[in-house]
Amino acid sequence: MSLKIYFLRHGETTASQTGTYCGRLDIDLTSEGLAMAEEFAKSYQDLPWKAVYCSPFKRTMATAQPLCDRLGMEMQLRPGLKELYYGEWEGKTPEEVNHEFHDDYVRWLADPGWNAPNGGERGIDIARRSSEVIEEIEHTYESGNVLVVSHKATIRIMLCSLLGIDVGRYRDRIGMPVASVSIVELAQHGPFVHIMGDRSHLQPELRQRKGT
Repeated sequence: MSLKIYFLRHGETTASQTGTYCGRLDIDLTSEGLAMAEEFAKSYQDLPWKAVYCSPFKRTMATAQPLCDRLGMEMQLRPGLKELYYGEWEGKTPEEVNHEFHDDYVRWLADPGWNAPNGGERGIDIARRSSEVIEEIEHTYESGNVLVVSHKATIRIMLCSLLGIDVGRYRDRIGMPVASVSIVELAQHGPFVHIMGDRSHLQPELRQRKGT
C-alpha cells in the first residue's frame, strides 16, 4: 500500500464569493462553507485516515474540524500550509489591484512564481515552505491516507511542485474551487494523480456555488 495525500481546499468564505485576495486575512467560513465541511466529513469519514494536516487559519481549521470530530483525531497545524501572502493587495479585488498597482499586477500575472504581490510572497516561496510539510508527511507515513487542508494558491503550488509543472504556471494550469478534493498517490514511479478539484461529495446546491 502506498501513501495517498488528499488535498482539500477550505469551504466557502465571503472572499471566495467576491474574488477578493484574502491571503492571511483570518476570516470565517460562510454558513454554506460550514455545510461544505460537513459534507466532506460525511463522505470521507469511513476512509482509514493516518493524519490530518491543516493551515492554522479559521477557515481551514473549520473545514477540517467535522472530520476530526468524527474520527476523534487531532489536526496538526503547519504554518507551511498558509495561503500565499498578498501583502498590500489583501482585502482588494483584482479590479482594485489592477487600478492601484497596474504594472506590478501585470508582472505578477505573467509569472507569479518569481513575482510577488506588493509586499507579499512569490510562488516559489510557497513551494519552498509547503514542500517541507509534504516531506514531513512522506517521512512520517510510508503508506495510508493523509488529509492536507489548505488554500487555493497553496494547494495549486503544491500540486505543481509534485507533478513537475512550472510553479509560475500554477494559476494557468490548475483550477481549485472551494471545498474541492485532489488526490495524489506517492507511488513507486513518482506522484500519480487520481482526482483533481473534485466536488462530487457536495450536495447539488452546494456544488452550484462557484466560489473562486
